[in-house]
Amino acid sequence: MLGNLMYWITLAWQLLLKNSNWMAWNLFLALLPFALSLWLFCRVRLRSYWWVGLLLLATFLPKAPFIFEYVIRFMRYNRTNYFVWGITLVLIALDIWLLRNPRSRSFFWWVGFLVFIAFLPNAPYVLTDIIHLIEDIRQGYSVWMITLVILPQYLLFILVGFEAYVLSLINLGNYLKEQGWGKFIVWVELAIHALSAIGIYLGRFLRFNSWDFVTEIDNVAGSVVDELTAKRPILVMIITFGVITGLYWLMKQVSLGMMLREEEQRNRGAEEQRGRGEF
Repeated sequence: MLGNLMYWITLAWQLLLKNSNWMAWNLFLALLPFALSLWLFCRVRLRSYWWVGLLLLATFLPKAPFIFEYVIRFMRYNRTNYFVWGITLVLIALDIWLLRNPRSRSFFWWVGFLVFIAFLPNAPYVLTDIIHLIEDIRQGYSVWMITLVILPQYLLFILVGFEAYVLSLINLGNYLKEQGWGKFIVWVELAIHALSAIGIYLGRFLRFNSWDFVTEIDNVAGSVVDELTAKRPILVMIITFGVITGLYWLMKQVSLGMMLREEEQRNRGAEEQRGRGEF
């Protein structure tokens, strides 16, 4: 009995480790635009979202050696001037901590916004990783292992990744309201859904990455033009757009409801504290 239990525990652990590497990296790419949305669109203290930093760090660490190696190779290949990189990083730090004004958008704000748009499709991209779930189910694991280990792992992974997309657009929508552009929120959301559908197709079928917009912009642009003129890719993108739009609307309502409930609880607690103080 004990031997069987240890076998199932070991098998479950091996299954979790099998998918954890690529799931962690995909979650990092999904959480990155959410973290950027906090800086770009929210007037909050970053320490209020320390958990976002922890999640980014935890999901980045498994791929850290590969990323550092890729960056070093890219810098050597492009003969990058390290002094220029140093000055750029200093200017970014100054822009974030000293020069940012709530009513102005600096050069680095726009750079951050472009990075936000480029990486945003990585969040709904997790929906397509369901193909890995199908592959795992076909491996012949027992019903219990699929139900108790594989399905919960995938559901949590997809939920966190897509929720990062929803929260990113909610932050953007709140920012548009503050700027007096609230009437454009729906159109902006639909445009981003369409761009995400294109990005998902480029990533899933043509295997492009977000950083290829910088390192291989010619290939990306050529592929976009070629694919947008073909019938099958257009059909896939339209279906993807519909799925993203429907799931986004559903999860947005749930997220806004939870935010409203949390705000009401906070207000109720503040009123109770004031009431005790007056008493």
